Amino acid sequence: MWLFLAVVIVLLFLAFRRLFGGYSAPNPFRDDCRRPPGILETDQKARNQVLKRGFTTSKIPESLDAIVIGSGIGGLATAALLAKAGKKVLVLEQHDQAGGCCHTFIEKGFEFDVGIHYIGQLHKNAMLNFLVEQITEGQLQWDKLDSAFDTIILGETKNGRKYELFSGESEYIMGLKRSFPDEAKAIDRYMELVKVCANGGTLMVLLKMIPLPLAKFLIQSRLLYWFSSFFQFASKSITDVVNELTTNKDLRAVFSYIFGTYGVLPKDASFALHTIVINHYLKGAWYPRGGASEIAFHIIPVIEKAGGAVLVRAPVQRILLSKDGSACGVTVKKGEDNIDIHAPIVISDAGVYNTYEQLLPEEVRTLPAIQSQLSKLRHGVASLCVFIGVNGSKKELGLKATNYWVFPDNNLDELMTDYYSASREEAAKKAPLVYVASPSAKDSTWEERNPGKSTISVVALAPYEWFEEWKDERVTNRGEEYKSLKNEFIQGILKIVIELFPQIEDKIEYIDAGTPVSNQYYIASPRGEIYGADHNLQRLSPEVIASLRPSTPIKNLYLTGQDVLLCGFTGALIGGVICASSVLDRNLFIAAARLKKKIKKAKSKKE
Repeated sequence: MWLFLAVVIVLLFLAFRRLFGGYSAPNPFRDDCRRPPGILETDQKARNQVLKRGFTTSKIPESLDAIVIGSGIGGLATAALLAKAGKKVLVLEQHDQAGGCCHTFIEKGFEFDVGIHYIGQLHKNAMLNFLVEQITEGQLQWDKLDSAFDTIILGETKNGRKYELFSGESEYIMGLKRSFPDEAKAIDRYMELVKVCANGGTLMVLLKMIPLPLAKFLIQSRLLYWFSSFFQFASKSITDVVNELTTNKDLRAVFSYIFGTYGVLPKDASFALHTIVINHYLKGAWYPRGGASEIAFHIIPVIEKAGGAVLVRAPVQRILLSKDGSACGVTVKKGEDNIDIHAPIVISDAGVYNTYEQLLPEEVRTLPAIQSQLSKLRHGVASLCVFIGVNGSKKELGLKATNYWVFPDNNLDELMTDYYSASREEAAKKAPLVYVASPSAKDSTWEERNPGKSTISVVALAPYEWFEEWKDERVTNRGEEYKSLKNEFIQGILKIVIELFPQIEDKIEYIDAGTPVSNQYYIASPRGEIYGADHNLQRLSPEVIASLRPSTPIKNLYLTGQDVLLCGFTGALIGGVICASSVLDRNLFIAAARLKKKIKKAKSKKE
């Protein structure tokens, strides 16, 4: 008994030092760096000078402190925080534009985003909003979506049953009760579980930041379960929980609909993860003003200010290791040449699979510690995205700043299981989950920048195997069979879109789709996955959460982005903060909270 208590005290002391110590380390949140927002830059050449700065050896800064592989929000956030701490960081992006899933592309005068659809918790005083403001110096602005930010359609698209979800916790609950007046008890219990579990999500971050031996002790001793209900529900599926709450099949579907934001069927997804997503949007949803590329556009100057750089068309071939096995740099392919770049710290935003299975030397990939991590994971789901350019303004077309989740029935697990087991030709006729939104309708600057034009983006899930045979073909010429299959999916999805927006049918000027092999090419996802490693029940087990952290079995090699914590913009960004905390040996969440408190106190004195 006494030995047990002694062990607990020692481990808690170590945890306290790790979480609250490190005050001698550089602090990126020492000062409030926000400034009044500047004028939106609309000149594409000026934007390209920031977002499309091509790699050459002459642009590599001298005396680097760190190299970041990949320019997704996780990599950019980590790089910006290190830069704010005085570090000189080089970010290397294999694509021709920085931003990862935050980048945009332009076709026939239409600008499309590829991964940013809507983000929650950007209300005033929210910590996420504060973090974004600090790494962009207050330059990134947001537009809030309509009060009914999500609309769920069950059954026929045109005449199906529609359920709207509203911004604000009370409005959200009231909206559900108006739609399901006989299910008040089930709705109240569901929301109670959402709040209880989601608030315990902080434990996920803590498990990754405390010493691993302490994390393992808390798990094995089951002390972890005393602190929150989060892990009690982490092992329970969404389907199991909601089926206990109600027998109403439509309400079950409404409780579960948002599984498309992490790509796991309700029967296989953790209810605890689900509550984090639901809670994320309770106060509403936002979209970046000026488009998704504004995110990278305003983070990159912060990195450059400290002497760093973000360079594109810089495919990293391998991570260099020193004689003692420590990471010491990377090799970049430039034409026929391989260029070695050295730095004492290497940070990978390329995903755990690319990092461990592609970038490390073969003899290192087989290390037991690395194989142990990989054995607990599997590749996530791939996607098929359709991009539609329409002639007509938001007002003329009657488009709204909201999202539509369209399902042909209310048994979501059965729909998706049948879809995944069907042949690709059969599946193309009717996708069972279709997310539809108009990015142009969400952006208050769109009409000024693109008068008389609108865009619609559609996301459906699609197994990589359906398109795998074309993975090695040229991206712009994968052959007629590939084009034919892609067109079948486009036509099947377009039918749903036209039923939703019949007014656009004769106004479509551009339409194309990105498949899983498109994702593989443009964002270097190994199997076309959009959410990194799969977010299944095992991924949410405390053992996997604790073991999958920024520090790796390779000294001076770190992971950042959505594989560190969770998927999406917020998950990847928080993963970037966790990574920067690990590199700097300082808890940046506490540092940010102290600066936030300091700013609030100074503001109250002025008032």
